[in-house]
Amino acid sequence: MKCRKTYDAIDNFRLVAAVLIVAIHTAPLASFSDTADFLVTYCLGRIGVPFFLMVSGFFVLAPYQRNRLSVHGRALQGIWKFLKKTTILYVVSTLLYLPIKIYSDNVKGDVGGWLKEIFFDGTFYHLWYLPAVILGCLLLVGLLQFCSPAAISILTFVLYILGVLGDSYYHLVSQIPFVKAMYDGIFAVSSYTRNGIFFAPVFLWMGVLIANGKVRMERRQAQIGFLISLTGMLLEGFVSYLFEWQKHNSMYILLIPVMFFLFEWLLASDGMEIDIVRDLSMYIYILHPLCIVLVRGAAGALKMTKILVDQSLVHYLAVVAASVILSLVVVEIKLLYRRWSNV
Repeated sequence: MKCRKTYDAIDNFRLVAAVLIVAIHTAPLASFSDTADFLVTYCLGRIGVPFFLMVSGFFVLAPYQRNRLSVHGRALQGIWKFLKKTTILYVVSTLLYLPIKIYSDNVKGDVGGWLKEIFFDGTFYHLWYLPAVILGCLLLVGLLQFCSPAAISILTFVLYILGVLGDSYYHLVSQIPFVKAMYDGIFAVSSYTRNGIFFAPVFLWMGVLIANGKVRMERRQAQIGFLISLTGMLLEGFVSYLFEWQKHNSMYILLIPVMFFLFEWLLASDGMEIDIVRDLSMYIYILHPLCIVLVRGAAGALKMTKILVDQSLVHYLAVVAASVILSLVVVEIKLLYRRWSNV
């Protein structure tokens, strides 16, 4: 593993990733330009979720790969601790948003629909990430028992390409009958290919490879690589958007090099240590849809809907502010509970 003094830049970028995810659900530039909003929100903003997946691969799965043969029990313990914590977070988040689902009459009436939501789509629209990271981790733990790193790299890349073709290129490739039939089968189980099978594994595995690999990249090199690959991804996104190939817009081929160079850039950078940044970013991610509801409700009560909701950039900033404030409250309550329980 590379010798790094700190990971403060990685930790700090969690906040950037979290507010990018908020943007995906609020379309901040829609009031000005649909094209600009697409490029900023649904292309650039798509680095948020892969970043969190790579962080999990880097800090959770990479130690498991390194130590699984020598101290298998201890290595596996770290994986199970992460999966248990994520599962609990998923259950609590599901219960938090259940009243909103009931109020909006969005509760599935059949067992198959519930299973589809629980394991793939997420029990609320932003919660798909949690089953995706759980399923992706389990898949990689299984692959590590039987496959070489090279084989895992090939397999996760192939799965991702299949996911991309069912996402940003679906309406292009679905013109081929047998391809359409294949994706129809996939979409009967999962509404999108951005899930724990096609989307999460490649970025989790990239985190492992960067942590345990021998590649060492200078900051300047990483910056140049990031800017070049990001430009290409924006072009890729724009073309697939322009020709209406997209079923969804979560997955791009060039997202892989974008994330590689971004992560190397952050690893080569220094950052300020902020103790609460991990919890804060997590709660912003979990709570921001609730804050969207609160902002809309407050706007209606104050008769400020045209400003706080219809003006997309103001709406986004209001949701971010509400999410940060509410998350800080939760973090403070958590800190107070820890202090009280240690007394």
